[in-house]
Amino acid sequence: MADEEGASPREIIIEACRRNNTSLLEETLADLASSASKAGKKPAEHIAETLNKTYDGVGNGCLHVAATNGSYEVLDILLDQEGLEIDEIDRMEKDTPLHKAVRYVNSLDKSDWVDVGHPIVDILLDAGCDPRIRNKAKLKPVDLADPGNKELRSLLQKGEYAMTAAGDVVEEDDDGPTGSASDSD
Repeated sequence: MADEEGASPREIIIEACRRNNTSLLEETLADLASSASKAGKKPAEHIAETLNKTYDGVGNGCLHVAATNGSYEVLDILLDQEGLEIDEIDRMEKDTPLHKAVRYVNSLDKSDWVDVGHPIVDILLDAGCDPRIRNKAKLKPVDLADPGNKELRSLLQKGEYAMTAAGDVVEEDDDGPTGSASDSD
């Protein structure tokens, strides 16, 4: 029975993301790589497939969970995985991990914004997360940022500008564009 075998790799990954437990995550990724090799699969592809199909009970992917909990070290490991979907949309709010990171920063005391919160947003932007994507409420991450957090707003606006200047196009979904280069704040 599956219940007797303990937690699945996906459940372990979610727990590692919640607790910023790098050793648990690294051990699970190593196990996934090993099982892929034994099955004649490419380890990197198997790891990416597993991570991209890992959700918590309400439809948050592993990056969403890590960003929600401010799990910087786990994000760093996850973002190094080849083939990881970085702009995944959650089921409830249609948030990206970047939206979740901004919500995390907003939950912190102002004294922790720069040292604790901003690095979470920064690592996601550095990995290529698109700050122009709008959620279910038609809000971009910058729209969620506390108006008093000028540094965070600036960080996100610079990210938007960098993606627009690079010529990246925002994907469209069933509701139309999820963002556009002509958006202004």
